[in-house]
Amino acid sequence: MATGGLVLDRVCKRYGDRCAVDDVTLAVPHGAFACFLGPSGCGKTTLMRMIAGLEAPSAGTISLYGRDITREPANRRGIGMVFQSLALFPHLSVAENIAFGLRLQGRDARQRRTRVAELLELVRLGGFEGRAIGELSGGQRQRVAIARALAQEPQVFLLDEPFSALDARLRDALQAELRQLQQQLRITTILVTHDQREAMALADCIVVMGAGRIQQHGAPADIYRAPANRFVADFVGLSNLLPVEVLDRETVRMGGRRIAVAAGSGQPAGAQATLSIRPEDIRIAGPAQALEGDNVLDGRIAGMRDMGAHMEVQLDCEGRRLLSVMPPREWAGVDAGAPARVWLPRDRCRLLPA
Repeated sequence: MATGGLVLDRVCKRYGDRCAVDDVTLAVPHGAFACFLGPSGCGKTTLMRMIAGLEAPSAGTISLYGRDITREPANRRGIGMVFQSLALFPHLSVAENIAFGLRLQGRDARQRRTRVAELLELVRLGGFEGRAIGELSGGQRQRVAIARALAQEPQVFLLDEPFSALDARLRDALQAELRQLQQQLRITTILVTHDQREAMALADCIVVMGAGRIQQHGAPADIYRAPANRFVADFVGLSNLLPVEVLDRETVRMGGRRIAVAAGSGQPAGAQATLSIRPEDIRIAGPAQALEGDNVLDGRIAGMRDMGAHMEVQLDCEGRRLLSVMPPREWAGVDAGAPARVWLPRDRCRLLPA
């Protein structure tokens, strides 16, 4: 069994014959920021709802700092939640929305005013107490929802895709504010998202989910640089995924060419596998430029896209399509259709199960 502040032990959720969450075991330490990341229907929101007490597990247990909360009602778990829809009360003012839970707890008016004032300063909405929800921008509503969830000083803070409806610039700004707030309060936080960029920017730990199971969990850099399987490599960032045959623990065959890979794949000789390499790790040179080392392929430039901050280059290498991404200053300036030399650095070539 895993150990930590919030612990899930073999948690399952079934709806008839369908298994939405399948045998999930996970520990989220005190003060950590974890992201449940995955495509729609992977079980991440169902898992969050079970933590919150809005769904009952079909099997398994959930504990919080050693206390079994599997069957406790939601209002007794010590968990705050921001829903995707925010669920703010339009007929109440900003202050009344934030104080709603405190009122249910029986806090007196003076305590409620003091706590609301503290939270409004914390989320940078000082002076907005009397505003109606309809008078606020999207970003301001997000801040009110966060303040309301924090009002009762929860032990765990849950957020279900809270920024999905915002434009990119505002989303980036609020993500930075949320991370600063979480670090300031040292509150254990779980964010559900399908946006891998958001997860990479915010999380101490990413939990990648697919088909109701945890496919991999760990630090963002580890998830990105060392994906556990093809699903993770394909979902988190961009990857070139190439079918190969294993020759030994450091060599594969791709078509008629031998390719050296990072050691330690553990797959037997003769096995079919997938070679994964990130686009930014592929190096390109014109025919007159020298490339040294293993894994230099002959290819041609199939197409290019200038994305401003980087170049995307489509390559055709011996019948296989590869994508390379690089800063404009590193681009060799080769025209579409021209021959090119392509280097796949050995230490960036990872071998995954087919």
